[in-house]
Amino acid sequence: MPDPKQPLADQAGRPSIDDQAQRLIAAVNDAMATPTRYRDETPVPTVGSALPVPQPGRTPMSQRATDASVMMLSAGAASVPIGGMTALVIYALGHANPVSLAIGAGAPAALAVPILALSALVKRAKKAAPDVHQHIYQGTVVQDQRTVTNTTRGVWASTRNQLPK
Repeated sequence: MPDPKQPLADQAGRPSIDDQAQRLIAAVNDAMATPTRYRDETPVPTVGSALPVPQPGRTPMSQRATDASVMMLSAGAASVPIGGMTALVIYALGHANPVSLAIGAGAPAALAVPILALSALVKRAKKAAPDVHQHIYQGTVVQDQRTVTNTTRGVWASTRNQLPK
């Protein structure tokens, strides 16, 4: 018969390692026996008769309302830098003398005049542009493309390009 083992002073009152391991294995086996998920393999129809389910977030809107909403949000976000720059200019002009204030107030008008003149010039040029002509030919069309390369040298040189006949 083997000698009985006397527990050491630091192990007295504690369960042995084997007992702890057996309890841990039993707890893991119990946890593994309980299913934590289920996957339904039943094929679903492409189009069903169920009503649409409201999704979290923004409420459904028409495309036009969505576009208008995005445009308003973008304009609001775009106004933040403009407002910040305006506040910065006003703050800076508050520490300036009256001449600087007059220059600051007149600068937008001085910038607007050339821009308006340029836009009017572009508008007139657009009106003066020739109409687009479309030529429709019936029958055989021959395109003749020739390239003439020459070298002209001298102080009083004159070049006369004559195509071969």
